[in-house]
Amino acid sequence: MTLLDAFVHLLAPTQLAIMLGGVLLGIAVGVMPGITAGMLLALTLPFTYSMNSVNAVILLVSMFVGGVSGGLVTATLMRIPGEPNAIMTTLDGYPLARRGFPGRALGLGNAASIVGGALSWVALVLLTGPLAKAAIIFGPWENFALLLMALALITSLSRGSFLKGMIAALLGVLLAMPGVDETSGRVRLTFEIDALTNGFQLLPVVVGMFALSQIVADTLHVDQGTDHVRANMRGILISLRDYVVHGWNMLRSALIGVWIGVLPGVGATVASIVAYSTAKSLSKTPEAFGTGSEEAIVAAESANNATTGGTLIPLLALGIPGGLADAILLAALMIHNLKPGPLLFATNPDIVNAIMATHLAAHIAMFALMTVGCVIFARLMLVPRAFLFPLVIVFCVVGAYAPDSQISDVWIMLIFGIVGLALEYARFPLAPFVVGFVLGPLAEAKLRTALMTSAGSMLPLLQRPIALGLTLVAVTTCLWPLLRLLRRR
Repeated sequence: MTLLDAFVHLLAPTQLAIMLGGVLLGIAVGVMPGITAGMLLALTLPFTYSMNSVNAVILLVSMFVGGVSGGLVTATLMRIPGEPNAIMTTLDGYPLARRGFPGRALGLGNAASIVGGALSWVALVLLTGPLAKAAIIFGPWENFALLLMALALITSLSRGSFLKGMIAALLGVLLAMPGVDETSGRVRLTFEIDALTNGFQLLPVVVGMFALSQIVADTLHVDQGTDHVRANMRGILISLRDYVVHGWNMLRSALIGVWIGVLPGVGATVASIVAYSTAKSLSKTPEAFGTGSEEAIVAAESANNATTGGTLIPLLALGIPGGLADAILLAALMIHNLKPGPLLFATNPDIVNAIMATHLAAHIAMFALMTVGCVIFARLMLVPRAFLFPLVIVFCVVGAYAPDSQISDVWIMLIFGIVGLALEYARFPLAPFVVGFVLGPLAEAKLRTALMTSAGSMLPLLQRPIALGLTLVAVTTCLWPLLRLLRRR
Protein backbone atom coordinates (compact mmCIF):
# COMPACT_ATOMS: atom_id res chain seq x y z
CA MET A 1 0.00 0.00 0.00
CA THR A 2 1.49 3.30 -1.15
CA LEU A 3 1.00 6.62 0.61
CA LEU A 4 -1.70 7.55 -1.92
CA ASP A 5 -3.42 4.20 -1.30
CA ALA A 6 -3.29 4.93 2.43
CA PHE A 7 -5.13 8.23 1.93
CA VAL A 8 -7.75 6.44 -0.17
CA HIS A 9 -8.02 3.74 2.50
CA LEU A 10 -8.72 6.44 5.10
CA LEU A 11 -11.78 7.53 3.12
CA ALA A 12 -13.46 4.15 3.61
CA PRO A 13 -16.38 4.44 6.05
CA THR A 14 -14.83 2.30 8.78
CA GLN A 15 -11.39 3.92 8.71
CA LEU A 16 -12.87 7.42 8.42
CA ALA A 17 -15.07 6.78 11.46
CA ILE A 18 -12.09 5.44 13.43
CA MET A 19 -9.99 8.50 12.55
CA LEU A 20 -12.72 11.02 13.36
CA GLY A 21 -13.54 9.19 16.58
CA GLY A 22 -9.88 9.20 17.56
CA VAL A 23 -9.50 12.92 16.91
CA LEU A 24 -12.71 13.67 18.84
CA LEU A 25 -11.57 11.63 21.82
CA GLY A 26 -8.14 13.23 21.70
CA ILE A 27 -9.56 16.75 21.67
CA ALA A 28 -12.05 15.91 24.42
CA VAL A 29 -9.32 14.48 26.64
CA GLY A 30 -7.03 17.42 25.88
CA VAL A 31 -9.80 19.80 26.92
CA MET A 32 -10.46 18.14 30.29
CA PRO A 33 -7.83 19.13 32.87
CA GLY A 34 -6.26 16.15 34.60
CA ILE A 35 -6.74 13.71 31.70
CA THR A 36 -3.82 13.62 29.27
CA ALA A 37 -3.35 12.21 25.79
CA GLY A 38 -0.81 9.73 27.16
CA MET A 39 -3.43 8.45 29.60
CA LEU A 40 -5.96 8.11 26.78
CA LEU A 41 -3.50 6.12 24.64
CA ALA A 42 -2.70 3.84 27.57
CA LEU A 43 -6.40 3.21 28.26
CA THR A 44 -7.11 2.55 24.58
CA LEU A 45 -4.39 -0.07 24.08
CA PRO A 46 -6.51 -3.02 25.32
CA PHE A 47 -9.32 -2.13 22.91
CA THR A 48 -6.97 -2.36 19.93
CA TYR A 49 -6.43 -6.09 20.47
CA SER A 50 -9.48 -6.96 18.41
CA MET A 51 -8.53 -4.52 15.62
CA ASN A 52 -6.17 -5.15 12.74
CA SER A 53 -2.84 -3.33 12.93
CA VAL A 54 -3.71 -0.65 10.36
CA ASN A 55 -6.93 0.35 12.11
CA ALA A 56 -5.15 0.31 15.48
CA VAL A 57 -2.46 2.78 14.36
CA ILE A 58 -5.10 4.98 12.70
CA LEU A 59 -6.96 5.22 16.01
CA LEU A 60 -3.87 5.85 18.15
CA VAL A 61 -2.24 8.42 15.88
CA SER A 62 -5.57 10.28 15.58
CA MET A 63 -5.85 10.42 19.37
CA PHE A 64 -2.26 11.61 19.60
CA VAL A 65 -2.91 14.50 17.18
CA GLY A 66 -6.22 15.44 18.79
CA GLY A 67 -4.76 15.38 22.29
CA VAL A 68 -1.97 17.81 21.39
CA SER A 69 -4.50 20.30 20.01
CA GLY A 70 -7.19 19.99 22.69
CA GLY A 71 -5.08 21.68 25.36
CA LEU A 72 -5.55 24.98 23.51
CA VAL A 73 -9.15 25.32 24.74
CA THR A 74 -8.50 25.11 28.48
CA ALA A 75 -5.30 27.13 28.17
CA THR A 76 -7.25 29.95 26.50
CA LEU A 77 -10.50 29.88 28.48
CA MET A 78 -9.42 28.66 31.93
CA ARG A 79 -5.70 29.48 32.14
CA ILE A 80 -5.11 25.78 32.75
CA PRO A 81 -3.06 23.81 30.21
CA GLY A 82 -5.19 20.78 29.37
CA GLU A 83 -1.93 19.27 28.12
CA PRO A 84 1.56 20.23 29.38
CA ASN A 85 2.49 21.47 25.90
CA ALA A 86 -0.14 24.24 26.21
CA ILE A 87 1.65 25.94 29.11
CA MET A 88 2.99 28.79 26.96
CA THR A 89 -0.42 29.31 25.33
CA THR A 90 -1.92 30.16 28.73
CA LEU A 91 0.39 33.19 29.04
CA ASP A 92 -1.27 35.03 26.16
CA GLY A 93 -4.35 33.04 25.15
CA TYR A 94 -6.11 33.65 28.47
CA PRO A 95 -5.35 37.41 28.62
CA LEU A 96 -6.60 37.82 25.03
CA ALA A 97 -9.78 35.91 25.91
CA ARG A 98 -10.28 38.01 29.04
CA ARG A 99 -10.10 41.15 26.91
CA GLY A 100 -13.20 39.96 25.06
CA PHE A 101 -11.66 38.00 22.17
CA PRO A 102 -11.90 34.28 23.09
CA GLY A 103 -12.89 33.34 19.54
CA ARG A 104 -9.93 35.24 18.10
CA ALA A 105 -7.52 33.52 20.50
CA LEU A 106 -8.92 30.06 19.70
CA GLY A 107 -8.94 30.83 15.96
CA LEU A 108 -5.29 31.89 15.90
CA GLY A 109 -4.25 28.85 17.91
CA ASN A 110 -6.27 26.56 15.68
CA ALA A 111 -4.80 28.06 12.49
CA ALA A 112 -1.26 27.77 13.86
CA SER A 113 -1.96 24.16 14.82
CA ILE A 114 -2.91 23.09 11.29
CA VAL A 115 0.06 24.92 9.76
CA GLY A 116 2.48 23.37 12.24
CA GLY A 117 0.98 19.92 11.77
CA ALA A 118 1.03 20.14 7.96
CA LEU A 119 4.65 21.30 7.83
CA SER A 120 5.71 18.55 10.23
CA TRP A 121 3.95 16.02 7.96
CA VAL A 122 6.13 17.20 5.06
CA ALA A 123 9.23 16.60 7.20
CA LEU A 124 7.87 13.19 8.25
CA VAL A 125 7.40 12.06 4.65
CA LEU A 126 10.70 13.48 3.36
CA LEU A 127 13.05 12.47 6.17
CA THR A 128 11.80 9.17 7.59
CA GLY A 129 12.51 6.98 4.54
CA PRO A 130 16.11 8.17 3.94
CA LEU A 131 16.89 7.91 7.66
CA ALA A 132 15.56 4.34 7.73
CA LYS A 133 17.61 3.41 4.64
CA ALA A 134 20.72 4.78 6.28
CA ALA A 135 19.99 2.75 9.40
CA ILE A 136 19.68 -0.54 7.45
CA ILE A 137 23.48 -0.76 7.29
CA PHE A 138 23.57 -0.98 11.09
CA GLY A 139 24.82 -4.22 12.57
CA PRO A 140 24.19 -5.47 16.13
CA TRP A 141 26.93 -3.24 17.57
CA GLU A 142 25.50 -0.15 15.89
CA ASN A 143 21.98 -1.04 16.99
CA PHE A 144 23.11 -1.52 20.59
CA ALA A 145 24.97 1.79 20.55
CA LEU A 146 21.91 3.49 19.04
CA LEU A 147 19.63 2.17 21.78
CA LEU A 148 22.22 3.19 24.38
CA MET A 149 22.30 6.70 22.93
CA ALA A 150 18.49 6.88 22.93
CA LEU A 151 18.34 5.94 26.62
CA ALA A 152 21.02 8.51 27.45
CA LEU A 153 19.34 11.30 25.49
CA ILE A 154 15.88 10.69 26.89
CA THR A 155 17.29 10.46 30.40
CA SER A 156 19.32 13.65 30.16
CA LEU A 157 16.69 15.77 28.42
CA SER A 158 13.71 14.81 30.59
CA ARG A 159 12.39 17.23 33.18
CA GLY A 160 14.11 17.17 36.55
CA SER A 161 17.66 16.20 37.38
CA PHE A 162 19.76 13.93 35.22
CA LEU A 163 20.37 11.57 38.16
CA LYS A 164 16.64 11.05 38.71
CA GLY A 165 16.12 10.47 35.00
CA MET A 166 18.92 7.90 34.97
CA ILE A 167 17.51 6.12 38.04
CA ALA A 168 14.05 5.99 36.42
CA ALA A 169 15.48 4.58 33.17
CA LEU A 170 17.54 1.93 34.99
CA LEU A 171 14.51 1.00 37.11
CA GLY A 172 12.57 0.45 33.88
CA VAL A 173 15.37 -1.75 32.50
CA LEU A 174 15.51 -3.74 35.77
CA LEU A 175 11.76 -4.39 35.91
CA ALA A 176 11.80 -5.60 32.29
CA MET A 177 14.17 -8.47 33.21
CA PRO A 178 11.95 -10.93 35.16
CA GLY A 179 10.63 -13.84 33.11
CA VAL A 180 12.10 -16.18 30.54
CA ASP A 181 15.54 -15.26 29.23
CA GLU A 182 15.12 -15.45 25.44
CA THR A 183 18.78 -16.41 24.92
CA SER A 184 19.13 -19.26 27.40
CA GLY A 185 15.47 -20.18 27.86
CA ARG A 186 15.85 -20.05 31.64
CA VAL A 187 13.46 -18.32 34.03
CA ARG A 188 15.12 -15.46 35.91
CA LEU A 189 14.30 -13.03 38.71
CA THR A 190 10.81 -14.43 39.36
CA PHE A 191 11.45 -15.26 43.05
CA GLU A 192 9.32 -18.39 42.52
CA ILE A 193 6.22 -16.29 41.83
CA ASP A 194 4.27 -18.04 39.06
CA ALA A 195 2.68 -14.78 37.85
CA LEU A 196 6.15 -13.49 36.91
CA THR A 197 7.08 -16.44 34.71
CA ASN A 198 6.19 -14.41 31.62
CA GLY A 199 7.54 -11.20 33.13
CA PHE A 200 5.69 -7.94 33.60
CA GLN A 201 3.44 -7.52 30.57
CA LEU A 202 3.72 -4.19 28.81
CA LEU A 203 0.02 -3.31 28.85
CA PRO A 204 -0.62 -3.50 32.64
CA VAL A 205 2.62 -1.61 33.25
CA VAL A 206 1.70 1.22 30.87
CA VAL A 207 -1.89 1.50 32.14
CA GLY A 208 -0.76 1.52 35.76
CA MET A 209 2.10 3.98 35.29
CA PHE A 210 0.34 6.55 33.15
CA ALA A 211 -3.38 6.23 33.78
CA LEU A 212 -3.97 4.92 37.28
CA SER A 213 -1.16 6.89 38.95
CA GLN A 214 -2.34 10.13 37.36
CA ILE A 215 -5.94 9.54 38.43
CA VAL A 216 -4.94 8.85 42.04
CA ALA A 217 -2.75 11.97 42.11
CA ASP A 218 -5.50 14.14 40.65
CA THR A 219 -8.14 12.93 43.09
CA LEU A 220 -6.23 14.74 45.82
CA HIS A 221 -7.05 18.01 44.04
CA VAL A 222 -10.43 17.03 42.65
CA ASP A 223 -12.29 19.96 44.24
CA GLN A 224 -10.00 22.65 42.84
CA GLY A 225 -11.80 25.14 40.61
CA THR A 226 -10.85 28.15 38.54
CA ASP A 227 -12.37 31.06 36.68
CA HIS A 228 -13.17 30.53 33.05
CA VAL A 229 -14.05 32.70 30.08
CA ARG A 230 -17.22 31.85 28.16
CA ALA A 231 -16.40 30.64 24.65
CA ASN A 232 -18.03 32.11 21.56
CA MET A 233 -17.59 31.68 17.82
CA ARG A 234 -16.86 35.33 17.04
CA GLY A 235 -13.43 35.53 15.39
CA ILE A 236 -12.86 31.77 15.23
CA LEU A 237 -12.32 31.97 11.45
CA ILE A 238 -9.24 34.06 10.74
CA SER A 239 -8.69 35.77 7.40
CA LEU A 240 -6.13 35.14 4.69
CA ARG A 241 -4.44 38.37 5.76
CA ASP A 242 -3.79 36.84 9.20
CA TYR A 243 -2.00 33.93 7.56
CA VAL A 244 0.16 36.41 5.65
CA VAL A 245 0.90 38.53 8.74
CA HIS A 246 1.76 35.53 10.92
CA GLY A 247 3.08 33.29 8.14
CA TRP A 248 6.79 33.65 8.89
CA ASN A 249 6.16 33.14 12.60
CA MET A 250 4.17 29.97 11.86
CA LEU A 251 6.88 28.62 9.55
CA ARG A 252 9.76 29.43 11.91
CA SER A 253 7.97 27.99 14.93
CA ALA A 254 6.98 24.85 12.99
CA LEU A 255 10.60 24.25 12.00
CA ILE A 256 11.61 24.65 15.64
CA GLY A 257 8.91 22.14 16.60
CA VAL A 258 10.06 19.58 14.02
CA TRP A 259 13.70 19.96 15.04
CA ILE A 260 12.98 19.58 18.76
CA GLY A 261 10.49 16.79 18.10
CA VAL A 262 13.22 14.71 16.45
CA LEU A 263 15.36 14.94 19.61
CA PRO A 264 14.44 12.04 21.92
CA GLY A 265 12.95 13.00 25.25
CA VAL A 266 12.51 16.75 24.66
CA GLY A 267 8.90 17.02 23.54
CA ALA A 268 6.25 19.57 22.67
CA THR A 269 6.50 21.53 25.91
CA VAL A 270 10.14 22.45 25.29
CA ALA A 271 9.35 23.18 21.62
CA SER A 272 6.62 25.66 22.56
CA ILE A 273 8.93 27.35 25.09
CA VAL A 274 11.75 27.71 22.54
CA ALA A 275 9.39 28.97 19.82
CA TYR A 276 7.77 31.42 22.26
CA SER A 277 11.16 32.76 23.35
CA THR A 278 12.35 33.04 19.76
CA ALA A 279 9.22 34.90 18.71
CA LYS A 280 9.57 37.29 21.62
CA SER A 281 13.22 38.03 20.88
CA LEU A 282 12.45 38.73 17.21
CA SER A 283 9.18 40.61 17.78
CA LYS A 284 8.81 44.34 17.20
CA THR A 285 6.56 44.45 20.30
CA PRO A 286 8.14 42.08 22.85
CA GLU A 287 6.46 43.99 25.68
CA ALA A 288 3.09 42.66 24.48
CA PHE A 289 4.08 39.07 25.27
CA GLY A 290 2.26 37.90 28.38
CA THR A 291 -0.59 40.38 27.92
CA GLY A 292 -2.45 38.70 25.05
CA SER A 293 0.03 38.76 22.14
CA GLU A 294 -1.20 37.12 18.96
CA GLU A 295 2.39 36.36 17.95
CA ALA A 296 2.90 34.40 21.15
CA ILE A 297 -0.19 32.24 20.63
CA VAL A 298 0.79 31.48 17.05
CA ALA A 299 4.37 30.56 17.99
CA ALA A 300 3.43 28.26 20.86
CA GLU A 301 0.66 26.37 19.03
CA SER A 302 2.55 26.04 15.75
CA ALA A 303 5.58 24.57 17.52
CA ASN A 304 3.80 22.09 19.77
CA ASN A 305 1.74 20.68 16.88
CA ALA A 306 4.84 20.44 14.68
CA THR A 307 6.43 18.09 17.19
CA THR A 308 3.84 15.42 16.34
CA GLY A 309 5.52 14.77 12.99
CA GLY A 310 9.01 15.35 14.37
CA THR A 311 8.67 12.72 17.10
CA LEU A 312 7.35 10.14 14.63
CA ILE A 313 10.51 10.42 12.50
CA PRO A 314 12.90 8.66 14.92
CA LEU A 315 10.09 6.36 16.09
CA LEU A 316 9.44 4.96 12.61
CA ALA A 317 12.97 5.13 11.22
CA LEU A 318 14.97 4.01 14.25
CA GLY A 319 12.46 2.64 16.74
CA ILE A 320 13.28 5.41 19.23
CA PRO A 321 10.34 7.19 20.89
CA GLY A 322 10.63 10.95 21.18
CA GLY A 323 8.48 11.37 24.28
CA LEU A 324 5.80 9.96 26.54
CA ALA A 325 3.01 9.54 23.99
CA ASP A 326 5.47 8.13 21.46
CA ALA A 327 6.66 5.58 23.99
CA ILE A 328 3.06 4.38 24.30
CA LEU A 329 2.76 4.31 20.50
CA LEU A 330 5.93 2.19 20.45
CA ALA A 331 4.35 -0.12 23.02
CA ALA A 332 1.20 -0.37 20.89
CA LEU A 333 3.16 -1.34 17.80
CA MET A 334 5.09 -3.99 19.72
CA ILE A 335 1.85 -5.39 21.17
CA HIS A 336 0.71 -5.86 17.56
CA ASN A 337 4.02 -7.64 16.77
CA LEU A 338 5.37 -4.68 14.83
CA LYS A 339 8.91 -3.49 15.51
CA PRO A 340 9.52 0.13 14.48
CA GLY A 341 12.84 0.68 12.77
CA PRO A 342 14.46 0.31 9.36
CA LEU A 343 12.95 -3.13 8.65
CA LEU A 344 9.41 -1.86 9.25
CA PHE A 345 9.56 -0.09 5.88
CA ALA A 346 10.36 -3.39 4.15
CA THR A 347 8.13 -5.75 6.15
CA ASN A 348 5.13 -3.52 6.89
CA PRO A 349 5.04 -0.55 4.50
CA ASP A 350 1.25 -0.43 4.90
CA ILE A 351 1.70 0.46 8.58
CA VAL A 352 4.22 3.21 7.79
CA ASN A 353 2.02 4.74 5.10
CA ALA A 354 -1.08 4.45 7.30
CA ILE A 355 0.68 6.39 10.07
CA MET A 356 1.85 9.09 7.65
CA ALA A 357 -1.55 9.46 6.00
CA THR A 358 -3.36 9.51 9.34
CA HIS A 359 -1.03 12.19 10.68
CA LEU A 360 -2.05 14.68 7.98
CA ALA A 361 -5.70 13.64 7.77
CA ALA A 362 -6.08 13.85 11.56
CA HIS A 363 -4.71 17.40 11.57
CA ILE A 364 -7.21 18.42 8.89
CA ALA A 365 -10.03 16.77 10.85
CA MET A 366 -8.81 18.43 14.05
CA PHE A 367 -8.85 21.86 12.39
CA ALA A 368 -12.40 21.35 11.10
CA LEU A 369 -13.74 19.96 14.38
CA MET A 370 -12.10 22.68 16.47
CA THR A 371 -13.44 25.37 14.13
CA VAL A 372 -17.01 24.07 14.22
CA GLY A 373 -17.24 22.69 17.74
CA CYS A 374 -14.97 24.73 19.99
CA VAL A 375 -17.96 25.96 22.01
CA ILE A 376 -19.11 22.36 22.58
CA PHE A 377 -15.62 21.22 23.52
CA ALA A 378 -15.36 24.13 25.96
CA ARG A 379 -18.32 22.72 27.90
CA LEU A 380 -16.35 19.56 28.62
CA MET A 381 -14.15 21.66 30.90
CA LEU A 382 -17.06 21.87 33.31
CA VAL A 383 -17.52 18.09 33.72
CA PRO A 384 -16.83 17.36 37.43
CA ARG A 385 -13.75 15.21 37.74
CA ALA A 386 -15.32 13.49 40.75
CA PHE A 387 -17.70 11.77 38.31
CA LEU A 388 -15.10 11.17 35.62
CA PHE A 389 -12.28 9.56 37.61
CA PRO A 390 -14.17 6.45 38.87
CA LEU A 391 -15.10 5.64 35.26
CA VAL A 392 -11.46 5.88 34.21
CA ILE A 393 -10.41 3.56 37.05
CA VAL A 394 -12.94 0.97 35.84
CA PHE A 395 -11.44 1.21 32.34
CA CYS A 396 -7.98 0.70 33.85
CA VAL A 397 -9.03 -2.53 35.56
CA VAL A 398 -10.92 -3.87 32.54
CA GLY A 399 -8.08 -2.91 30.21
CA ALA A 400 -5.48 -4.73 32.29
CA TYR A 401 -7.59 -7.87 32.72
CA ALA A 402 -9.20 -8.28 29.29
CA PRO A 403 -6.25 -9.24 27.00
CA ASP A 404 -5.15 -12.43 28.85
CA SER A 405 -7.97 -12.75 31.44
CA GLN A 406 -5.36 -12.94 34.20
CA ILE A 407 -6.19 -11.40 37.57
CA SER A 408 -2.43 -11.14 38.16
CA ASP A 409 -2.30 -8.49 35.42
CA VAL A 410 -4.74 -6.37 37.45
CA TRP A 411 -2.49 -6.65 40.50
CA ILE A 412 0.53 -5.74 38.36
CA MET A 413 -1.38 -2.72 37.07
CA LEU A 414 -2.22 -1.66 40.63
CA ILE A 415 1.38 -2.13 41.76
CA PHE A 416 2.75 -0.06 38.90
CA GLY A 417 0.11 2.56 39.60
CA ILE A 418 1.62 2.90 43.06
CA VAL A 419 5.13 2.92 41.58
CA GLY A 420 4.15 5.64 39.13
CA LEU A 421 2.55 7.70 41.89
CA ALA A 422 5.67 7.37 44.06
CA LEU A 423 7.92 8.39 41.15
CA GLU A 424 5.74 11.40 40.41
CA TYR A 425 5.75 12.59 44.02
CA ALA A 426 9.51 12.14 44.19
CA ARG A 427 9.75 14.13 40.94
CA PHE A 428 11.20 11.25 38.91
CA PRO A 429 10.21 11.55 35.22
CA LEU A 430 8.06 8.70 33.91
CA ALA A 431 9.19 8.87 30.26
CA PRO A 432 12.70 7.45 30.96
CA PHE A 433 11.10 4.63 32.95
CA VAL A 434 8.84 3.43 30.15
CA VAL A 435 11.59 3.91 27.55
CA GLY A 436 13.95 1.85 29.70
CA PHE A 437 11.24 -0.80 30.14
CA VAL A 438 10.64 -1.01 26.37
CA LEU A 439 14.16 -0.52 25.01
CA GLY A 440 16.05 -2.38 27.77
CA PRO A 441 15.23 -5.89 26.51
CA LEU A 442 15.95 -4.82 22.92
CA ALA A 443 19.34 -3.44 23.93
CA GLU A 444 20.12 -6.65 25.84
CA ALA A 445 19.23 -8.80 22.82
CA LYS A 446 21.36 -6.68 20.47
CA LEU A 447 24.30 -6.76 22.89
CA ARG A 448 24.15 -10.54 23.25
CA THR A 449 23.97 -10.99 19.48
CA ALA A 450 26.93 -8.63 19.06
CA LEU A 451 28.99 -10.47 21.70
CA MET A 452 28.33 -13.77 19.92
CA THR A 453 29.84 -12.35 16.73
CA SER A 454 32.97 -11.14 18.57
CA ALA A 455 33.55 -14.12 20.88
CA GLY A 456 32.60 -12.04 23.92
CA SER A 457 34.82 -9.05 23.14
CA MET A 458 33.53 -5.47 23.58
CA LEU A 459 36.27 -4.01 21.37
CA PRO A 460 34.10 -3.80 18.20
CA LEU A 461 32.03 -1.14 19.98
CA LEU A 462 35.12 1.07 19.82
CA GLN A 463 36.50 -0.18 16.51
CA ARG A 464 33.41 0.33 14.32
CA PRO A 465 33.10 4.05 13.41
CA ILE A 466 29.29 4.39 13.61
CA ALA A 467 29.07 2.41 16.85
CA LEU A 468 31.93 4.45 18.32
CA GLY A 469 30.27 7.73 17.32
CA LEU A 470 26.93 6.76 18.85
CA THR A 471 28.65 5.52 22.02
CA LEU A 472 30.58 8.78 22.37
CA VAL A 473 27.30 10.71 22.08
CA ALA A 474 25.80 8.55 24.84
CA VAL A 475 28.84 8.94 27.11
CA THR A 476 29.04 12.70 26.48
CA THR A 477 25.34 13.05 27.24
CA CYS A 478 25.78 11.24 30.54
CA LEU A 479 28.92 13.18 31.55
CA TRP A 480 27.72 16.62 30.48
CA PRO A 481 25.62 17.36 33.60
CA LEU A 482 28.60 16.40 35.80
CA LEU A 483 30.99 18.57 33.78
CA ARG A 484 28.57 21.49 33.95
CA LEU A 485 28.29 21.12 37.72
CA LEU A 486 32.10 21.03 38.12
CA ARG A 487 32.40 24.10 35.89
CA ARG A 488 29.95 26.04 38.08
CA ARG A 489 31.92 25.14 41.21
